[in-house]
Amino acid sequence: MLRSSITNKFSISPHCISSRIRSSSSPGSTFFSKESLSALFSSGLYNNSCQQRRTRLVVRADRDYYTVLGVSKTSSKSEIKSAYRKLARNYHPDVNKEPGAEEKFKEISNAYEVLSDDEKRSIYDRYGEAGLKGAGMGTGDFSNPFDLFESLFDGLGGMGGMGMGGRGSRNRATEGEDQIYNLVLNFKEAVFGVEKEIEIARLESCNTCDGEMSTPCNTCNGDGRVRKSKRISLKVPAGVDSGSRLRVRSEGNAGRRGGPPGDLFVIIEVLADPVLKRDDTNILYTCKVSYIDAILGTTLKVPTVDGMVDLKIPPGTQPNTTLVMAKKGVPLLNKRNMRGDQLVKVQVEIPKRLSTEERKLIEEIANLNKAKATNSSR
Repeated sequence: MLRSSITNKFSISPHCISSRIRSSSSPGSTFFSKESLSALFSSGLYNNSCQQRRTRLVVRADRDYYTVLGVSKTSSKSEIKSAYRKLARNYHPDVNKEPGAEEKFKEISNAYEVLSDDEKRSIYDRYGEAGLKGAGMGTGDFSNPFDLFESLFDGLGGMGGMGMGGRGSRNRATEGEDQIYNLVLNFKEAVFGVEKEIEIARLESCNTCDGEMSTPCNTCNGDGRVRKSKRISLKVPAGVDSGSRLRVRSEGNAGRRGGPPGDLFVIIEVLADPVLKRDDTNILYTCKVSYIDAILGTTLKVPTVDGMVDLKIPPGTQPNTTLVMAKKGVPLLNKRNMRGDQLVKVQVEIPKRLSTEERKLIEEIANLNKAKATNSSR
């Protein structure tokens, strides 16, 4: 879109500035106030001189960059970027052979270079294209639009087999993207390891064109790759935990133009066990014993990842004592012969109510303790 030209006449003296502005009524015209003129003078658009009395300044705001990209002045950077990507794909001269496509592509690139830069966009919004040049920042006219295009699309995995060739990195073989798969395991599977068969969806090389056709093929729409499902047998080592990441090499998306495939990363999530808790390589368990068993000692069967195991409660065990069951914990990752422990916390239950006979016996014990204390104090 071309903007109307604006002719400004200024009478300059060392003490005052008067302006007379003549402009067409086009809504796209740029109007400079006295306040904005001072900013323009300081940026180099106009060199004031005490000897210079009259100067004719012609400012031409050629293009409306927002209209070029089809966005509004309130559009976000992501919206501007999305609009540029769509238009750049359509008008890139390697794809669009119509007359004027390359000029349109350059115009789109110029607009994006300005509007994607916060500082340039701010100056452009206030003073137009002339303000950018006057501020010494330049516009897209002085950049290589193909470099801008490459810098954006290379970071997004290339142009997806659009049939573009002959310019820099578009002919390079590119590595495929990595894939992520979330795998849920139960508690014991994580402790001892397991072999799982998983199904993934990934991009594989297109058998029709392999991404080398000058025009996009109907099979892959020019990406050079098609999405397919594949079943993979995965060996999960013993000792993994939630957040563990397994790497399966070369099972990610296929590369382009003969590039190597990416990798598959499997992220582990472990379901909690209702009884056993995990603390790194140790397993935690809490058991309850009666006060009689705590005093006299006993043997209990407690659950472990290996099944039910006898645990000896020593006589005189105090409340909240922790007993260690050696090597009944989690194997160290990639060191299966080394295991943590199971730590058993003993809770002693004190009865709230006693039978008459129980109370009588405990009172007898209490009397014995009193007598013992009296004798020891003599």
